[in-house]
Amino acid sequence: MPDGNTRLVYSSDTGRVVQPRPATKRPPASPPRGAPPDDGVVRIQRSKQGRGGKTVTLITGLPGSDADLDALLKVLKQLCGAGGARDGRTLEIQGDHRERVRARLEALGHRPRLAGG
Repeated sequence: MPDGNTRLVYSSDTGRVVQPRPATKRPPASPPRGAPPDDGVVRIQRSKQGRGGKTVTLITGLPGSDADLDALLKVLKQLCGAGGARDGRTLEIQGDHRERVRARLEALGHRPRLAGG
């Protein structure tokens, strides 16, 4: 079977003829769409998308390991009296708790910023 860099071309003279595909230049890889910038600012936003109309507070841009993020999530959930989860490097707290979270993150030495609506 031919590799992915060739294509089949049919000819009435000799039957199947395999021709190489021309090389194409790809643009340089860009960061994934929607990925938070790595500028040292912690972004806090409110979201309802994909949650059946329920509001959650999203926190992105936090430094640290997975264990650090889990510990911070636990502290923030206790502060807000709400549930939450960690999705990759994004923390989700159920409900709109942006002001409480911002105050606590400032006290912990981060640079939080309210983002979005």
